Amino acid sequence: MAVSERDMMGGLAKGLRVIEAFSSERPRLSISDAAEIAGLDRATTRRCLLTLSELGYAAYDGKFFTVTPKVLRLGTGCLATMPLPKIVQPLIDHLSEVIGQSTSVSILDETEIVYVARAAQQRVMSIALMPGSRLPAYCTSMGRVLLSAQPPERQRDILEASRLVTRTEKTITDIQALLTEIEVTGHRGYALIDQEVEIGLRSIAVPLKSVRGQTVAALNVGLAASVASMEDLVERYLPALLSVQRELARMLV
Repeated sequence: MAVSERDMMGGLAKGLRVIEAFSSERPRLSISDAAEIAGLDRATTRRCLLTLSELGYAAYDGKFFTVTPKVLRLGTGCLATMPLPKIVQPLIDHLSEVIGQSTSVSILDETEIVYVARAAQQRVMSIALMPGSRLPAYCTSMGRVLLSAQPPERQRDILEASRLVTRTEKTITDIQALLTEIEVTGHRGYALIDQEVEIGLRSIAVPLKSVRGQTVAALNVGLAASVASMEDLVERYLPALLSVQRELARMLV
């Protein structure tokens, strides 16, 4: 259903854009920083941030704003009502115990992946990942799996809208090279990432499909690069991922 502009709450829309400016990579923002990221003028951003602070969703030290745990209420309520996390969590808990590595499930949200379930055996990234965490789609194994399920023109649109940052010396940021990697991922049925997100981290991911064959999420294993070579990653962990993929294909709608 299309909503007319007069039915939209402009203030709410701007406030949400300011909240979305915060991320694990940008946890502390000045008014100017937030305004630039959100694409709003400084005065509007200031009012949004002060309102969030007054309502307890943000903290202000006189120069920088940070979001508070209260903001999690906006996301955890949504995650709790989604059937996907409830379905996949027991399976990835078991998978993680069997293989001895951390496993995750995510969905695609515009240019990012959003973690909806996670079973952590050990911390493999410098940032703590949990349901609700976000990472860029272009350089993550789950992101490339999810992008490979999109039509080619949509893949390009998403990459062009992404902030293609060279996170490590291995990160691919050229759009054509990324499109090629995404195409390869789609043909072989799984994605491999070798330290593109963070040095020392490797991962492998497969799509999770519904009973109709539609990709609804992605499942991955992430581990320290010292644990397995890229060849070992496929040999050791792909069969287990595919087993969970087949089991969930009978359960997801």
